[in-house]
Parts: sequence; C-alpha cells; structure tokens
Amino acid sequence: MEALVRPIGSIETPYKKLNECPRNIEPNGPVCKLVISKDLIDGLYGLSVGQDILILYWFDNVDRNILQKHSKKTGEFSGVFALRSQNRPNPIGAAIVKIESIENESIYVKGLDCLSGTPLLDIKPAKFSEINR
Repeated sequence: MEALVRPIGSIETPYKKLNECPRNIEPNGPVCKLVISKDLIDGLYGLSVGQDILILYWFDNVDRNILQKHSKKTGEFSGVFALRSQNRPNPIGAAIVKIESIENESIYVKGLDCLSGTPLLDIKPAKFSEINR
C-alpha cells in the first residue's frame, strides 16, 4: 500500500539551516506562520485565537532508512519510533501549539522546530488528553 499526501500549505519559521532549528518545539519560541493554500482557506472556519491545535508537517531532506540511533537528549540508543527524530521512514513532524492569531490565509503560532518552507500536511483541534499541562 502507498499513500499520497498533498500538503495544505507551508510553514514559515526564522530557521533557514538545520543547525538553527531547536531540537523540539518551544512553546515560548519565535512566532511562526502557517500559510494555507488559497483553495483550502475555507477549512480554517471554526478555528479561533487561543485554541490549541495539532499540526502535522513533513521533514524534507532527511534519512528515511535510519531505524535506530542515539537520542540527542539522553544519549540512549533507541529505535526511531521511541524518539522524536526527523530521520525516520515517514518523516512526519507533529506539534501541539496555541493559535496566536489568524490573518487571511495564515495562522500564527510559536516555537516550531522546522525549517522555513516546510510542507504543512494537516491541522486538527488538539484534544485535552493530547495536551500536557
């Protein structure tokens, strides 16, 4: 089975090079912009400022063959499914972030861990059980 995924937009961050990116999302990090494709703007209806959302995005230019590696956080050797590494068979990033503002076809959030231009795959309302508070 193969699945075809079409990005719904892109993510603009201050990061142009991989070594500039944080290792993980930072809730108080810099403002980032989710730019939604013009033909999908109607899908934003019902989202509101202050709402927590789950966003899914595609890490480009990664090694999709790595199945085990050392954790950058602990140094422990683990399989990629036990890590948040971008190097994995399906390099999908996930983050729960708060909507800071919504303007036209863009949603502003804080603290993403990806390069500017990263493909945005999906946006969903975050469920309380997914939010660690």
